[in-house]
Amino acid sequence: MAEKTTDKQKKEDILDTDLEYLINEEEKLQEKLKDSSHLERFAKDLMLFMSLIKDYYQGNYRDIPYKTISAGVVGLLYTLNPIDIIPDFIPFIGHIDDALVLTFCLKLVEKDLKNIKLGRKTNRY
Repeated sequence: MAEKTTDKQKKEDILDTDLEYLINEEEKLQEKLKDSSHLERFAKDLMLFMSLIKDYYQGNYRDIPYKTISAGVVGLLYTLNPIDIIPDFIPFIGHIDDALVLTFCLKLVEKDLKNIKLGRKTNRY
């Protein structure tokens, strides 16, 4: 039983480290979204997700599946990472891989993001 707790704690520690990194890099993410025509369509969902990450990290809102937080974190980390499958500095196609990863990750969390949007509109979150 102690091993499971230790594994769970390791996962939470890694997640907390990633969340803290993403929160600190929010401006960089906003710049990247603004500078890329391939990524601008994700801006609203990603900024909603950044808001959710902050609330989750601060403990204000924890009623969200771990898989949702994980998928969003993976998508955001990939987008911010300068080492890509297709380097970002290549004109026209440099952000396509970021867009594909974000599309996949946002598709995984789509239902939860809709619920969060609805919850915010009805003041349940």
